[in-house]
Amino acid sequence: MFFTASVLPVAIGTVAGARHGGAFDGGAFALALAATVCVHAAVNVYNDVCDSRSGCDQANLDRIHPFTGGSRFIQNGVLGEDEMARLAHALLGAGVLLGIALVALKGPMVLALGAIGVGLGLLYSLPPVHLAGRGLGEIAVGIGFGVLPVVGAAWLQAGSHVPLAALLSLPLGCWIAAVLIANEVPDAAADEGADKRTLAVRLGPRGTRVLYAGVQAAAAASLAGGVSLDVLPVWSLVVPVALLGLAGIAAKDLSGSRLDLTRAIKLTLAIHLAGGLWLCLLAAVAGG
Repeated sequence: MFFTASVLPVAIGTVAGARHGGAFDGGAFALALAATVCVHAAVNVYNDVCDSRSGCDQANLDRIHPFTGGSRFIQNGVLGEDEMARLAHALLGAGVLLGIALVALKGPMVLALGAIGVGLGLLYSLPPVHLAGRGLGEIAVGIGFGVLPVVGAAWLQAGSHVPLAALLSLPLGCWIAAVLIANEVPDAAADEGADKRTLAVRLGPRGTRVLYAGVQAAAAASLAGGVSLDVLPVWSLVVPVALLGLAGIAAKDLSGSRLDLTRAIKLTLAIHLAGGLWLCLLAAVAGG
Protein backbone atom coordinates (compact mmCIF):
# COMPACT_ATOMS: atom_id res chain seq x y z
CA MET A 1 0.00 0.00 0.00
CA PHE A 2 2.67 2.50 1.01
CA PHE A 3 5.16 1.60 -1.72
CA THR A 4 4.07 4.66 -3.68
CA ALA A 5 6.36 6.35 -1.12
CA SER A 6 9.36 4.70 -2.79
CA VAL A 7 8.12 4.50 -6.39
CA LEU A 8 7.08 8.14 -6.81
CA PRO A 9 10.37 9.79 -5.76
CA VAL A 10 12.40 7.52 -8.03
CA ALA A 11 10.03 8.25 -10.91
CA ILE A 12 10.15 12.02 -10.35
CA GLY A 13 13.92 12.09 -10.09
CA THR A 14 14.33 9.86 -13.12
CA VAL A 15 12.14 12.07 -15.31
CA ALA A 16 13.90 15.24 -14.15
CA GLY A 17 17.35 13.71 -14.61
CA ALA A 18 16.60 12.24 -18.03
CA ARG A 19 15.25 15.57 -19.26
CA HIS A 20 18.27 17.41 -17.86
CA GLY A 21 20.81 14.94 -19.25
CA GLY A 22 19.06 14.31 -22.54
CA ALA A 23 18.90 10.51 -22.25
CA PHE A 24 17.07 7.84 -20.24
CA ASP A 25 19.10 5.05 -18.61
CA GLY A 26 16.60 2.24 -18.15
CA GLY A 27 19.04 -0.01 -16.32
CA ALA A 28 19.86 2.63 -13.72
CA PHE A 29 16.16 3.36 -13.25
CA ALA A 30 15.30 -0.32 -12.73
CA LEU A 31 18.13 -0.85 -10.25
CA ALA A 32 17.30 2.33 -8.33
CA LEU A 33 13.61 1.46 -8.15
CA ALA A 34 14.26 -2.11 -6.99
CA ALA A 35 16.84 -1.00 -4.41
CA THR A 36 14.55 1.69 -3.02
CA VAL A 37 11.58 -0.67 -2.73
CA CYS A 38 13.71 -3.33 -1.01
CA VAL A 39 15.09 -0.86 1.53
CA HIS A 40 11.61 0.59 2.09
CA ALA A 41 10.23 -2.89 2.77
CA ALA A 42 13.13 -3.64 5.12
CA VAL A 43 12.50 -0.43 7.07
CA ASN A 44 8.81 -1.32 7.45
CA VAL A 45 9.63 -4.81 8.72
CA TYR A 46 12.28 -3.54 11.14
CA ASN A 47 9.69 -1.10 12.46
CA ASP A 48 7.23 -3.96 13.01
CA VAL A 49 9.86 -5.91 14.95
CA CYS A 50 10.81 -2.93 17.12
CA ASP A 51 7.18 -2.01 17.81
CA SER A 52 6.48 -5.61 18.81
CA ARG A 53 9.46 -5.78 21.15
CA SER A 54 8.45 -2.52 22.82
CA GLY A 55 4.87 -3.75 23.25
CA CYS A 56 3.58 -0.86 21.18
CA ASP A 57 1.68 -2.83 18.54
CA GLN A 58 0.22 -5.32 21.03
CA ALA A 59 -1.25 -2.46 23.05
CA ASN A 60 -2.58 -0.60 20.02
CA LEU A 61 -6.34 -1.00 20.25
CA ASP A 62 -7.08 2.18 18.31
CA ARG A 63 -5.28 1.24 15.10
CA ILE A 64 -7.06 1.81 11.82
CA HIS A 65 -6.49 -1.21 9.59
CA PRO A 66 -4.77 -1.36 7.15
CA PHE A 67 -3.24 2.09 7.53
CA THR A 68 -1.82 2.16 11.06
CA GLY A 69 -0.59 -0.16 13.78
CA GLY A 70 1.88 -2.11 11.66
CA SER A 71 1.35 -5.14 9.45
CA ARG A 72 0.16 -7.26 12.43
CA PHE A 73 2.11 -10.24 11.07
CA ILE A 74 3.69 -10.83 14.48
CA GLN A 75 0.53 -10.17 16.49
CA ASN A 76 -1.56 -12.45 14.24
CA GLY A 77 0.98 -15.27 14.36
CA VAL A 78 1.89 -15.16 10.67
CA LEU A 79 5.59 -14.77 11.48
CA GLY A 80 7.48 -14.58 14.76
CA GLU A 81 9.72 -11.71 15.79
CA ASP A 82 12.89 -13.60 14.85
CA GLU A 83 11.44 -14.59 11.48
CA MET A 84 10.44 -11.00 10.77
CA ALA A 85 13.91 -9.83 11.75
CA ARG A 86 15.45 -12.32 9.31
CA LEU A 87 13.07 -11.10 6.59
CA ALA A 88 14.15 -7.52 7.27
CA HIS A 89 17.82 -8.53 7.05
CA ALA A 90 17.17 -10.29 3.73
CA LEU A 91 15.32 -7.31 2.25
CA LEU A 92 18.02 -4.93 3.39
CA GLY A 93 20.70 -7.22 1.97
CA ALA A 94 18.94 -7.28 -1.39
CA GLY A 95 18.71 -3.49 -1.39
CA VAL A 96 22.40 -3.16 -0.53
CA LEU A 97 23.42 -5.57 -3.30
CA LEU A 98 21.39 -3.60 -5.82
CA GLY A 99 22.99 -0.43 -4.50
CA ILE A 100 26.46 -1.91 -4.97
CA ALA A 101 25.56 -2.61 -8.58
CA LEU A 102 24.57 1.04 -8.98
CA VAL A 103 27.84 2.18 -7.40
CA ALA A 104 29.73 0.02 -9.90
CA LEU A 105 27.80 1.60 -12.77
CA LYS A 106 27.56 5.21 -11.63
CA GLY A 107 30.31 5.89 -9.11
CA PRO A 108 30.73 6.83 -5.44
CA MET A 109 28.03 9.52 -5.30
CA VAL A 110 25.50 6.68 -5.26
CA LEU A 111 27.25 5.21 -2.24
CA ALA A 112 27.02 8.48 -0.32
CA LEU A 113 23.33 9.05 -1.04
CA GLY A 114 22.45 5.41 -0.47
CA ALA A 115 24.30 5.23 2.83
CA ILE A 116 22.46 8.28 4.15
CA GLY A 117 19.11 6.87 3.05
CA VAL A 118 19.71 3.43 4.55
CA GLY A 119 21.05 5.01 7.73
CA LEU A 120 17.96 7.15 8.19
CA GLY A 121 15.72 4.16 7.54
CA LEU A 122 17.44 1.97 10.12
CA LEU A 123 17.77 4.70 12.73
CA TYR A 124 14.05 5.45 12.38
CA SER A 125 13.19 2.36 14.43
CA LEU A 126 16.32 0.77 15.85
CA PRO A 127 17.54 1.57 19.36
CA PRO A 128 19.30 3.34 20.86
CA VAL A 129 18.78 6.19 18.37
CA HIS A 130 15.12 5.43 17.50
CA LEU A 131 14.35 8.64 15.62
CA ALA A 132 10.61 7.90 15.58
CA GLY A 133 10.49 7.93 19.36
CA ARG A 134 12.41 11.21 19.60
CA GLY A 135 10.06 13.26 17.45
CA LEU A 136 12.50 13.13 14.54
CA GLY A 137 10.93 10.34 12.51
CA GLU A 138 8.84 12.73 10.49
CA ILE A 139 11.90 14.67 9.34
CA ALA A 140 13.74 11.42 8.58
CA VAL A 141 10.84 10.21 6.43
CA GLY A 142 10.61 13.53 4.59
CA ILE A 143 14.29 13.32 3.72
CA GLY A 144 14.46 9.57 3.14
CA PHE A 145 11.34 9.32 0.99
CA GLY A 146 11.46 12.81 -0.49
CA VAL A 147 14.74 14.60 -0.94
CA LEU A 148 17.26 11.75 -1.18
CA PRO A 149 15.57 9.40 -3.68
CA VAL A 150 14.47 12.24 -5.98
CA VAL A 151 17.90 13.87 -6.03
CA GLY A 152 19.64 10.49 -6.27
CA ALA A 153 17.49 9.17 -9.12
CA ALA A 154 18.03 12.41 -11.04
CA TRP A 155 21.79 12.18 -10.56
CA LEU A 156 21.78 8.60 -11.87
CA GLN A 157 20.24 9.80 -15.12
CA ALA A 158 22.08 13.11 -15.61
CA GLY A 159 25.42 12.27 -14.00
CA SER A 160 25.32 15.60 -12.16
CA HIS A 161 23.20 17.62 -9.77
CA VAL A 162 19.78 18.54 -11.18
CA PRO A 163 18.43 21.72 -9.52
CA LEU A 164 14.85 21.05 -10.64
CA ALA A 165 14.93 17.64 -8.95
CA ALA A 166 16.08 19.22 -5.70
CA LEU A 167 13.19 21.68 -5.88
CA LEU A 168 10.59 19.01 -6.66
CA SER A 169 11.85 16.84 -3.82
CA LEU A 170 10.72 19.42 -1.25
CA PRO A 171 6.93 19.19 -1.72
CA LEU A 172 7.15 15.42 -2.03
CA GLY A 173 9.04 15.26 1.25
CA CYS A 174 6.35 17.39 2.89
CA TRP A 175 3.54 15.24 1.51
CA ILE A 176 5.05 11.97 2.74
CA ALA A 177 5.81 13.51 6.14
CA ALA A 178 2.13 14.50 6.31
CA VAL A 179 1.18 10.86 5.66
CA LEU A 180 3.24 9.79 8.66
CA ILE A 181 1.80 12.56 10.85
CA ALA A 182 -1.77 11.56 10.00
CA ASN A 183 -1.03 7.88 10.62
CA GLU A 184 0.47 8.65 14.02
CA VAL A 185 -2.75 10.14 15.40
CA PRO A 186 -4.77 6.93 15.99
CA ASP A 187 -1.63 5.20 17.30
CA ALA A 188 -0.74 7.99 19.74
CA ALA A 189 -2.04 6.35 22.93
CA ALA A 190 -0.21 3.07 22.29
CA ASP A 191 2.93 4.91 21.20
CA GLU A 192 2.95 7.01 24.36
CA GLY A 193 2.48 3.91 26.51
CA ALA A 194 5.56 2.37 24.89
CA ASP A 195 7.54 5.63 25.26
CA LYS A 196 7.54 6.10 21.48
CA ARG A 197 7.19 9.86 21.59
CA THR A 198 6.25 10.77 18.04
CA LEU A 199 5.26 14.33 17.20
CA ALA A 200 1.60 13.33 17.54
CA VAL A 201 2.34 12.23 21.12
CA ARG A 202 4.41 15.31 21.93
CA LEU A 203 2.08 17.90 20.43
CA GLY A 204 -1.30 16.42 21.26
CA PRO A 205 -4.38 16.56 18.98
CA ARG A 206 -4.49 20.33 18.48
CA GLY A 207 -0.76 20.76 17.95
CA THR A 208 -0.66 17.82 15.55
CA ARG A 209 -3.47 19.35 13.51
CA VAL A 210 -1.57 22.65 13.29
CA LEU A 211 1.65 20.84 12.34
CA TYR A 212 -0.16 18.82 9.67
CA ALA A 213 -1.65 21.96 8.11
CA GLY A 214 1.74 23.68 8.20
CA VAL A 215 3.49 20.80 6.47
CA GLN A 216 0.85 20.71 3.75
CA ALA A 217 1.16 24.47 3.28
CA ALA A 218 4.94 24.14 3.07
CA ALA A 219 4.55 21.74 0.14
CA ALA A 220 2.64 24.34 -1.87
CA ALA A 221 4.95 27.13 -0.69
CA SER A 222 8.04 25.31 -1.97
CA LEU A 223 6.53 25.17 -5.45
CA ALA A 224 5.48 28.80 -5.18
CA GLY A 225 9.13 29.55 -4.49
CA GLY A 226 10.01 27.77 -7.72
CA VAL A 227 7.54 29.96 -9.59
CA SER A 228 8.96 33.13 -8.03
CA LEU A 229 12.43 32.08 -9.18
CA ASP A 230 11.14 31.43 -12.72
CA VAL A 231 12.09 27.76 -12.42
CA LEU A 232 8.47 26.64 -12.73
CA PRO A 233 5.53 28.08 -14.71
CA VAL A 234 2.67 29.73 -12.83
CA TRP A 235 0.26 26.95 -13.80
CA SER A 236 2.36 24.48 -11.81
CA LEU A 237 0.54 25.77 -8.72
CA VAL A 238 -2.92 24.69 -9.92
CA VAL A 239 -2.84 21.19 -8.44
CA PRO A 240 -0.94 22.05 -5.22
CA VAL A 241 -3.45 24.80 -4.42
CA ALA A 242 -6.33 22.39 -5.07
CA LEU A 243 -4.67 19.82 -2.81
CA LEU A 244 -4.54 22.41 -0.04
CA GLY A 245 -8.33 22.29 0.00
CA LEU A 246 -8.24 18.54 0.62
CA ALA A 247 -5.55 19.05 3.24
CA GLY A 248 -7.80 21.50 5.07
CA ILE A 249 -10.53 18.87 5.28
CA ALA A 250 -8.03 16.26 6.46
CA ALA A 251 -6.62 18.60 9.12
CA LYS A 252 -10.07 19.11 10.62
CA ASP A 253 -10.74 15.36 10.54
CA LEU A 254 -7.58 14.60 12.53
CA SER A 255 -9.35 15.68 15.72
CA GLY A 256 -12.60 13.91 14.88
CA SER A 257 -14.11 10.46 15.21
CA ARG A 258 -12.58 7.20 14.05
CA LEU A 259 -14.45 7.61 10.77
CA ASP A 260 -13.05 11.12 10.44
CA LEU A 261 -9.51 9.88 11.11
CA THR A 262 -9.89 7.22 8.45
CA ARG A 263 -10.99 9.85 5.95
CA ALA A 264 -8.06 12.09 6.93
CA ILE A 265 -5.58 9.28 6.31
CA LYS A 266 -7.14 8.40 2.95
CA LEU A 267 -7.16 12.04 1.88
CA THR A 268 -3.51 12.43 2.89
CA LEU A 269 -2.52 9.37 0.88
CA ALA A 270 -4.47 10.73 -2.09
CA ILE A 271 -2.70 14.10 -1.76
CA HIS A 272 0.69 12.36 -1.80
CA LEU A 273 -0.22 10.27 -4.85
CA ALA A 274 -1.85 13.09 -6.85
CA GLY A 275 0.89 15.52 -5.89
CA GLY A 276 3.61 13.05 -6.81
CA LEU A 277 2.09 12.41 -10.22
CA TRP A 278 1.83 16.17 -10.76
CA LEU A 279 5.51 16.53 -9.91
CA CYS A 280 6.31 13.87 -12.52
CA LEU A 281 4.50 15.97 -15.09
CA LEU A 282 6.32 19.11 -13.99
CA ALA A 283 9.65 17.28 -14.22
CA ALA A 284 8.83 16.29 -17.80
CA VAL A 285 7.57 19.69 -18.91
CA ALA A 286 9.80 22.07 -16.95
CA GLY A 287 12.97 19.97 -17.11
CA GLY A 288 15.67 20.36 -19.67
